[in-house]
Amino acid sequence: MTAAVFAIDDALAQYDPVMGLEVHVELNTKSKMFCGCPTEFGAPPNTQTCPVCLGLPGALPVVNARAVESAIKIGLALNCEIAEWCRFARKNYFYPDMPKNFQTSQYDEPIAFNGWTEVTVDGETYRIEIERAHMEEDTGKSTHVGGATGRIHGASHSLVDYNRAGIPLIEIVTKTIEVPGEKAAAVAKAYVSMLRDLLLALDVSDVRMDQGSLRCDANVSLKPSGSTVLGTRTETKNVNSFRSVERAVTYEITRQAAVLASGGKVVQETRHWHEDTGITTSGREKSDAEDYRYFPEPDLVPVAPSREWVEELRASLPEAPTARQARLQTEWGFTDLEMRDVVKGRALELIVGTVELGVTPAAAKKWWLGELARAANESGNDLGDLGVGATQVAEVQKLVDEGSLNDKLARQVFDGLVKGEGTVEEIIAARGLALVSDDSALIEAIDRALAANPDVVEKVRSGKPAAAGALIGAVMKDMKGQADAAKVRELLNAKLGI
Repeated sequence: MTAAVFAIDDALAQYDPVMGLEVHVELNTKSKMFCGCPTEFGAPPNTQTCPVCLGLPGALPVVNARAVESAIKIGLALNCEIAEWCRFARKNYFYPDMPKNFQTSQYDEPIAFNGWTEVTVDGETYRIEIERAHMEEDTGKSTHVGGATGRIHGASHSLVDYNRAGIPLIEIVTKTIEVPGEKAAAVAKAYVSMLRDLLLALDVSDVRMDQGSLRCDANVSLKPSGSTVLGTRTETKNVNSFRSVERAVTYEITRQAAVLASGGKVVQETRHWHEDTGITTSGREKSDAEDYRYFPEPDLVPVAPSREWVEELRASLPEAPTARQARLQTEWGFTDLEMRDVVKGRALELIVGTVELGVTPAAAKKWWLGELARAANESGNDLGDLGVGATQVAEVQKLVDEGSLNDKLARQVFDGLVKGEGTVEEIIAARGLALVSDDSALIEAIDRALAANPDVVEKVRSGKPAAAGALIGAVMKDMKGQADAAKVRELLNAKLGI
C-alpha cells in the first residue's frame, strides 16, 4: 500500500527539513581491509575469501596500510582534523552477510573528524559540516531468490556472497544539515556529486555507484517551520545515484509531512528506496549506538599516524575540484551558467581532455554539450559511456578547422561514431562526407544556381547583396551540404562582380 504524501510545496510550507548524510566509499585497494584477499568486482561468488574475512576462529586481522593512507587523504581533503591516535571497535549485530556477527569499524575514535566542505546550488554556496570520516569493512551481499521484489519478504531462499566482506570502507558522516527547504534535496544531490569528484581526484576509489562502491544513506526529519526542536529521523539506505538521492530526500519530506499533518508519529527506522516507483518503504526500526554494544577491537593495535606522514599526505593532495572548476572557468572564459551546464552534464573531464589536445574550450563545449549530449540523452547513457572520446572529438574539430568538414558534416561523423561505424576516417569515407574543395565543381554548381534563379541574380546586381544568401543556399543544396559556405560565397561574389 502506497503511503500518503503531501505535495512538496505544501510540505515545505508547514515543515523545515533537516538532513544528515552518510556516504560509504569502497576504497580501490588491491586487498581487503584486514586480510590479503583481492577486491576485484564481479568475481565468482565466494572466491575471494579467507579465514579472516569469513570470521573463522583463530584468524587474526592486520590493518591495510594503504587504506589508512586513503582515509587520511579523504579526511584532509574534507578539512578534517586527523587523529594522532585512534583504534577500531567491534560493532555487534547479527546479519547473514556479516560472517563474524560483528563489523570491525570505528566508533568514538575515528581517524578523521570535525571537518567541512562546500557545495554550490543555483549560484548559492552552502557549507556542509563533517562530523567524521572513519574506517571500517564492508559486508557481504545477500541475494533473495524466488520473490517478486528481490527482497527477503516472499523469497523462497537467500544466497550470500562473501567476496565483498572485508573490503575497505570509509564512512563520511555529516553533521546536521539545515538549508532552505526548497534547496534541501538539491543540496544533498550536489554534496554526493561533489564527494564523487573529490574521491576521483584523490584516486582512492573508483566511486562506481552502479557497482556499490559509493552509496549514500539519507537521514531526513521534519520540524514545524520556525521550531528548533528536531523531529524523528528516518534513514533511507544505500541510495546509489545522484538523481535518486534527490528523489529519496524529496519523497521522505512529502511522506513525513503527511504523517505529521494527520496526527501520526514518524517512526525511527531504516527505509528502502525503490528506484522504479520513486518511493521508500519501511525496513527495520533504527538501532541506536548503544544497541550495537561497541567495544574496542582486541585483535588490532591502535593506529597512530605520525604528524610528518600526515603533512606529507597533505602536500600530495591534488587541487580541490571546486577550486579547479573555478580556475578552468576563468581560463576558458565560460560564464557561470555555461560552467554550471558543463558540470551538470558531467562533461568537465571530457572537455579538459579535448582542450588538452588543442581544441578551443568553446569548440569542445559545443560538441560535448550539443551533439554528443543529445545522443547520450537519446540512448540513456552517460556522456562517458557513448564510445566517443576526447581524441575523436579533437580529430573531428581539426578537420573542421582545416576546412575538410563543416559543422553539419561533423555532426554526421559523430552520429557514426556513436553507432560504432568505425574510425573518423572510415566514417567519412563510408558516408562520403568530405567537403568538396575542387573550385571547378563549386563553380559548376554556382552556374547552375545562377541559371535557375535569374530573379535573385537581378536583385543582387540591383544593389541587394543580402539576396545572395538564397543563391548560396541553392549551391549548398546542390552539393548536398558538402561545400564550404565561405568558399561558395567567395566564388559567387567573384561571379557576380560584387
